[in-house]
Amino acid sequence: MRSFIVLAAVLTLVAAGVAKAKPTTAEVTHSVFQSVDAAGEHTYHATDKVILEGILLHNPADMLDPTPDDTITETLDLGGAWQIFFQGEGEDHAGSTVWLGQLYNNLPWVAPEVGYSNEEFIAELNRLNAAQFSPGDRIRVTGYFLSYKGKLNVNEQHNNNPDHDFTIELVERGVGLPRPEVVTLDELKDSDNNFIFDPNRQKGCEYYQARLIKVEDVYFVDANNWRRDAELVITDGMKTFPLKLGRGNGIYAGSNNLAETFDVIGIMDQESADLRSGYRLYVMSYDGNGSVLASKEHRQADKPGDVNLNDIVDFADFARLAEDWLK
Repeated sequence: MRSFIVLAAVLTLVAAGVAKAKPTTAEVTHSVFQSVDAAGEHTYHATDKVILEGILLHNPADMLDPTPDDTITETLDLGGAWQIFFQGEGEDHAGSTVWLGQLYNNLPWVAPEVGYSNEEFIAELNRLNAAQFSPGDRIRVTGYFLSYKGKLNVNEQHNNNPDHDFTIELVERGVGLPRPEVVTLDELKDSDNNFIFDPNRQKGCEYYQARLIKVEDVYFVDANNWRRDAELVITDGMKTFPLKLGRGNGIYAGSNNLAETFDVIGIMDQESADLRSGYRLYVMSYDGNGSVLASKEHRQADKPGDVNLNDIVDFADFARLAEDWLK
């Protein structure tokens, strides 16, 4: 009997030690973090938490609605949500997302007490936004992660305990948005109009995932659904590609004045149950210029020096810049 008691005590101490073990953390590149196998499953499991650096690509409220509502009880409806994309630099040709939700308790596999009240969720948003991040800032993100429909997201693992908080630090303000990479639909779709999936992430949609890209000379298959959060399709006349509109204030009924063919600048996203498809171009906002579907910031990144956004870099831009300097 005494031996049994001693053994139970030892097991209790071991269990307590495991419960209190400090999570492992490492600084990794986006390329390593987002690596996948032939089935599209993510292969990074080296640590419990990661540290990632990159350039913030957009304002979070232009993507998801952060408005909290703790009266929601519908399964899978998580109330307020917050998400950002940030991409690696130099040879780190990849990017990642960071996501926060309010009502984790509306997920059937999550305990009922782990959702945020409205006040708690607002406090979380204030904590994250304390550094006043802007598109083009270099940030450092530290946190746990989970895979979601083809992306490996930094998040709280559906746990509102403060020990699962992720953090965002401002490394350098105003570095500037990366210039969008020009990509054709032939680089994203095969001859049968299927998504090109390369598990080595050296070509196709995986190569550009979570990065800022530009697709030229396309038009809508049908633009009647133009609105915030709309899902549309663009085509070059041969191949098609899904497009997701964000929540920027330039997207509203009647704001689509794009010409018959136009260019698109957005972020390559993926949401797919089979992990090898479901790619889409995510456009956060539209500045109404009539020729390029993009946010103002993304258009500025596309043509450095085009201060007045008329698609020409000339003396007028210099004069505008000089005027700002004088101020």
